[in-house]
Amino acid sequence: MSAEHSSTDREQAVTDKVLASFDGAADPRLREVMQSLVRYLHAFARDVRLTEPEWEAAIEFLTRAGHITDDRRQEFILLSDVLGLSMLTVAINEPKEPRATEATVFGPFYVDDAPEVPIGGDIARGAVGTPCYVSGRVRSVDGGPLGGALLHVWGADDDGFYDVQYGADHSAGRGWLRVAPDGSYRFWTVLPTPYPIPHDGPVGDLLRAAGRGPMRPAHLHFKVVAPGHRTLITHIFVAGDPHLNDDAVFGVKDGLVVEAAHHPAGQAPDGTYPQEAWTSMNFDLVLVPDEHR
Repeated sequence: MSAEHSSTDREQAVTDKVLASFDGAADPRLREVMQSLVRYLHAFARDVRLTEPEWEAAIEFLTRAGHITDDRRQEFILLSDVLGLSMLTVAINEPKEPRATEATVFGPFYVDDAPEVPIGGDIARGAVGTPCYVSGRVRSVDGGPLGGALLHVWGADDDGFYDVQYGADHSAGRGWLRVAPDGSYRFWTVLPTPYPIPHDGPVGDLLRAAGRGPMRPAHLHFKVVAPGHRTLITHIFVAGDPHLNDDAVFGVKDGLVVEAAHHPAGQAPDGTYPQEAWTSMNFDLVLVPDEHR
């Protein structure tokens, strides 16, 4: 037996033993997922001929990611995002319905306790930026309005920061509202601007080593919840943004790119009179029924 063949057999024996260790898992889905993970992970190590120093560097990287993660920053979601795993998971699970609004990444900056705002209210609440009036309708794929749906919205300010990045007591640029009976929604916020994902940790080091940038194009986050329909997680992106083609987390989809109209100071659609230049965006959010795939 050649030395090369002996080495291959030795390596395969390790993989076989690990696979067999999951044979007794009571949960068949756990067994399926873990055995597949082992196969691919071991195949990756063999393919690149992983060295022990490289393995140690990977462990150190993951340890740093754990240390920097807390209740306001999730470095592992960020890692999943920049590796495209988040968007791949979205693509795998997204309903195959061309009439529905496309889904995209959730991101690390959603919070559960955002304030409620009335229809037409201001979610900016002091966030710095150009005022932006956002409106549209929430409806099902059959065209019916989804009145009463919950619309959660959050976005960064003009400096490219979310409120949670300023400190525990700072809350701005986010809120939730209940959609009107006819499916319409409207609110004020600030015009989204491009910003870098947090890159002062291990994920940032990875991007620099790969020669990649940390920028995300200007966008606004939506989470839409309606009875009998699949929850929608999506963004709207500002047309013309220079980073639409190099989003660090691969979240851009053509159908989510929206023109932002620019207006001088004067009467807005809700009858108010902004004293400065303002912008507006209009976008319908279309959900699919729970049973639809």
